[in-house]
Amino acid sequence: MVSASTLWFLAVGGTAALTHMGVFALTQHAMWPELANALGFVIAFFVSFTGHRRLSFQDAGTSIATSFQRFSVTALAGFASNEVVFVLLLRGLNMPALLALLIALVFAAGQTFVLSRFWAFRR
Repeated sequence: MVSASTLWFLAVGGTAALTHMGVFALTQHAMWPELANALGFVIAFFVSFTGHRRLSFQDAGTSIATSFQRFSVTALAGFASNEVVFVLLLRGLNMPALLALLIALVFAAGQTFVLSRFWAFRR
């Protein structure tokens, strides 16, 4: 049976990913795709933190400030892996930008879940 925390994590993560992709789709033609990816990350970060703190990990044993600091590190690590995968797929394999971003987001999601669950929002 899947826990409520896991379901919330998927819902919040999906919402943040859609936010990230939406910002990317709206801005990729006005800037380098790598910068559009970074802008999408920054905006989705706040969607993600708020949702995870209030829904996915509402029983966190850390203060909001501590969770925010830890989640920032977690999210930046996820973005670093996202950007590496994105650039490799986009520039190295000539993959379409939105497809490359989707794959990069899925890749980074697993890392983000583990770090969020066991460190940023530790119970």
